[in-house]
Amino acid sequence: MARRSNRRTFVGSAAAFSIIPRHVLGGAGYVAPSDKVTLAQIGCGTEGTRELITGLIQNEQIQIVAVCDPVKDGTDYPDWSREGTRNSIRKLLEEPNYDANTRGVRAGRDQFQYVVEKYYAKARGLQGYKVASYADFRELLNKEKGVDAVKIVTPDFSHAAIAIAAMNQGKHVAVHKPLANRMNEARLVIETARRTKVQTHLLSWGMARDTDRLVARLKEGVIGPVREFHTWTSSPVWPVYTDLPKERPPVPDGFDWQLWLGPERDRPYHPCYTHMVFRSWYDFGGGCMADGALYNLWPLFVAMDLGPPIAARAFSSHACNIVDSVANPVPNDFVFPAASTCHFKFAAHGDWPALDMFWYEGGMRPRVPELENEDAPLPISGSMWIGDKGKIIGSRVYTSKGVEPLYPEDGQGPAGGRGGGSTAPQQTSFARGEAVWVEAIKGGPPSPGNILTAGPISETICLHAVALRAARQKSGVRVYPSAVKLLYDSAGMKITNFADANKYLSRDYRPGWEL
Repeated sequence: MARRSNRRTFVGSAAAFSIIPRHVLGGAGYVAPSDKVTLAQIGCGTEGTRELITGLIQNEQIQIVAVCDPVKDGTDYPDWSREGTRNSIRKLLEEPNYDANTRGVRAGRDQFQYVVEKYYAKARGLQGYKVASYADFRELLNKEKGVDAVKIVTPDFSHAAIAIAAMNQGKHVAVHKPLANRMNEARLVIETARRTKVQTHLLSWGMARDTDRLVARLKEGVIGPVREFHTWTSSPVWPVYTDLPKERPPVPDGFDWQLWLGPERDRPYHPCYTHMVFRSWYDFGGGCMADGALYNLWPLFVAMDLGPPIAARAFSSHACNIVDSVANPVPNDFVFPAASTCHFKFAAHGDWPALDMFWYEGGMRPRVPELENEDAPLPISGSMWIGDKGKIIGSRVYTSKGVEPLYPEDGQGPAGGRGGGSTAPQQTSFARGEAVWVEAIKGGPPSPGNILTAGPISETICLHAVALRAARQKSGVRVYPSAVKLLYDSAGMKITNFADANKYLSRDYRPGWEL
């Protein structure tokens, strides 16, 4: 691992004169400062904060030296619970009254910085330790030359700009899912990772911890050749808007709105664009598929060595309103629908036949007639594999011989997974993936979830949004969603049968933010 800072080089050189073993000086598990990976966290919202306190901050191989977020100190964040993260911070820092006077949910770079400094003082004896704080990731990258690695937990639309800038400076990069919410940007991230040869990691990989076991069962033919794959989610878990916001609330104090917009076109500030709800918007997010599908898709793409899809067709819900006593569907090219399904086709390759993959969101899920007498065989989120000899749903295998556990050594067990139904148990911390990434940075093998492996998955997720936006058909003044089958040429990165859809493969950049 390269030593970039003078401080770290000095510590490493000084250690050469000592004959006292390092573990004697620092105790069991001690990691010398010169051996730690120095890390900058970019994105300090609720997701980034949760991952900090449930694994990242405890990793002795990592030293967080800088944080960055356009929000200095916000208390208006949506989250899964009002007190959950706050209580976790209180327990971690042993401060039972921490943030007692805040009614909302706090996040932002100030809180992130505070937690790191206090924890390092308490757990590592680093009294007076200071973490650098920035609003602009570009300033961080220009000034913090001693940073080895960058973890990116920002809204989907800014992943590519930050990851590419960091890799071009030789920083190792971990990116939250997805790689990007535009096809061309996902390609650029992968190309940059290949060219710079830094160690990378897509954070969703760490959730699919039983991928290897699932792949082994599929390859041994437990359900025969796989013909169909179905995966679904109960999301969206955020508001679904039917119009662009008309209100003009003031930008909150300490929130740099222009920095938050980054590469996206300028528009007036509104809270419905920001924080957790950004995924509702085509400009800022990747919808439900970018949020949850990667966990279930990773085993599929690994098991079948899938390339990108060759076709996609999306079906979606729509909203209606009354205008001048007439009912009309609401034109929508800005927000993901409340519910949709998408049918992807993948070409046959190697020993695998052609595959039909089906994605469902908004409460939609597949129907399995022959299993209707089973007790709730399809949970609210999960996956189903259909082969010539049977089906896999959750952690159970259904064949003509009956029902058996997918992993016999585990017993029958529940149909585990994210939301109770994924093919692999996924209730693991992102810390597992971070640990694999750190080992790669320190000279170990590349992470199995490195960015170079994520091309076909990323193209699938981006194509889903394109198919939704293309699925509109004009009839007079009415615009209804209509299932348009898109034929996709990955090599040329273009839709071959519907030219108008190609505009959704890339972004209209603000001046100065072009990639």
